[in-house]
Amino acid sequence: MSSKYYHGTGRRKTAVARVRLYPGNGMIVVNEKPMEEYFPREADRLAVRAPLDLTKTMDQFNVMVKVAGGGISGQAGAVRHGIARALLSANPELRKPLRDDGMLTRDPRAKERKKPGLKRARKAPQYTKR
Repeated sequence: MSSKYYHGTGRRKTAVARVRLYPGNGMIVVNEKPMEEYFPREADRLAVRAPLDLTKTMDQFNVMVKVAGGGISGQAGAVRHGIARALLSANPELRKPLRDDGMLTRDPRAKERKKPGLKRARKAPQYTKR
């Protein structure tokens, strides 16, 4: 691989993905494994490929990803965000389509913390009158 690459950092829940785009033929490698091996669910694979499919750049770049933290779906979301940001640094004209599909926005949803006196974040113990 050549030394010239574009990079982007993607985040989702507690997952962080560091993405590098190299000129290439569309190979996606996640944590040194092929994407198909790392993400067994088809929905996660579609999420990872979404920015490349949207911008029709699938066959122009090889994607190298290091992702850590969170679960499988969170990691897939982080990779998607990172690829979108890397594509933006490769070609600023892609901002409009990526923005319109919401791929440049970091998804802020995360698990709410448990509060004292409650069983979970919002579930209260059952009320008893007497």
